[in-house]
Amino acid sequence: MIDVVIVGAGPNGLMLACELALAGVRPVVLERHAAPTGEARANGLVGQVVRLLDRRGLYARLSGESTPPVPQPAFTFGAFPLDLTVLAENPHYVLGVPQAQLEAALAARAVELGVDLRRGHEVVDLHQRPDGVEVDLADGTRLSCRFLVGADGGRSAVRRLAGIDFPGVTNDRSVSRTATVTVPASSVDPQTGGLRVPGYGVVPPFQHTRTARGLIAWAPFPGRPAILSTTEWPDTPTDDETPMDLAELRASVARVLGADIPLDAPDGPGLLRRLTGRNTRIAARYRAGRVLLVGDAAHVHPAIGGPGLNLGLQDAVNLGWKLAATVRGWAPQGLLDTYETERRPVAERVVMSTQAQSALIGPGDEITGLRELFAELLRKPEVTGHIAALMSGADIHYPADPADPLAGRCAPDVIVHGDHGPMRLAELTRTARPLLLDSTGAYADVAAPWRDRVDVVTGQLEGTTAAALLVRPDCFIAWSAGNVDTLRAALAHHFGNAR
Repeated sequence: MIDVVIVGAGPNGLMLACELALAGVRPVVLERHAAPTGEARANGLVGQVVRLLDRRGLYARLSGESTPPVPQPAFTFGAFPLDLTVLAENPHYVLGVPQAQLEAALAARAVELGVDLRRGHEVVDLHQRPDGVEVDLADGTRLSCRFLVGADGGRSAVRRLAGIDFPGVTNDRSVSRTATVTVPASSVDPQTGGLRVPGYGVVPPFQHTRTARGLIAWAPFPGRPAILSTTEWPDTPTDDETPMDLAELRASVARVLGADIPLDAPDGPGLLRRLTGRNTRIAARYRAGRVLLVGDAAHVHPAIGGPGLNLGLQDAVNLGWKLAATVRGWAPQGLLDTYETERRPVAERVVMSTQAQSALIGPGDEITGLRELFAELLRKPEVTGHIAALMSGADIHYPADPADPLAGRCAPDVIVHGDHGPMRLAELTRTARPLLLDSTGAYADVAAPWRDRVDVVTGQLEGTTAAALLVRPDCFIAWSAGNVDTLRAALAHHFGNAR
């Protein structure tokens, strides 16, 4: 019997596969497409997930940089520019890689770790038993596994076959158009990269620009074709049966800006996409027996602000160590259920954020009035900091011991100065094992009975006021220095009974 079958070889399914493999569980990944589609979807990663990829050694692969990621000095929220340089601690990171490149890197890493990746295998049915799940494939074969994870997107077959409802709302009013384009060199501001539009002005790069008639975004990515997109709220239905062309996008731009832009298609394959309406939904439950959901299979929301991969990949890392612990037999009672209790509130905050932004970009004079008020609020650094933490996921605080001020929060970028020289936390977490960081040397013996699953690193800690930290595999803090009894309790609570 296979320990874990993951359905879907998108970023979330592949990330989960890597996490399981690091924890000693070799999953099978089933993907219905025979080869990667190369479909243009997300254009990058936004938020704390960039630090997470660094902590698994994937940031350097994706960015080509040998140095750690640094916060982004500016971003956008609801078509408002955010100046993040005013923050004492900026939590917002951005990594501009296309989703196809991310998927390729994660697939390569999964294969390196021994994951069995099977393309061209479509799941058509499943049957749960007390000790496992039977998975029927379109070719007539059947697989048996102890756990099945649906990472197969917003239209998840696994979610449907498991009988998990997907409540939420569908808004049919908005129409978004996106294309890869080329424009005359004279239309690009050489200093800012913004798009010069005669009769309007300059559309700044990598921001949403809102008018009373709609929204426009201009993204001149280095080394690849620029992307231009619009969003409108038409009074009459859009003909979704007719394929979109550049003339349609150009007409949309003219309506939004009141001015025309000459557009051409880039050489080679390009993107032409029209999306009507948007869905906001969260699965009624993330787990049904031995079936679990991750990423878009568990939640969908508007894409504004780019939170999808930040949410989904961190779902995968949260689930990975808990599912592996359950498979390997050392998980404490109820550990797997904390996947939903911890991650559902995060999805709810993302839904709140994207719905708020969707309201702020809407058409009409009353929204313009709301925006004037919001612009006043954003002049306060504390408001900018609150929104930056919300968008990046830096405000996540999982349920934990209220007497421990650090427990439940993401671990800071600690540097451990030990016998082998200074080491960043990101270098110590690439194995995805729990860590006890101890600057005193007094706690190592306490953790010794858990040494089969918890690594101990001693040395001076830079970047935290705590004398010791117990860090979960997903890089959240399970405990910070207290007496030895609270450490024993935290070890048992998160990582099971000592052996």
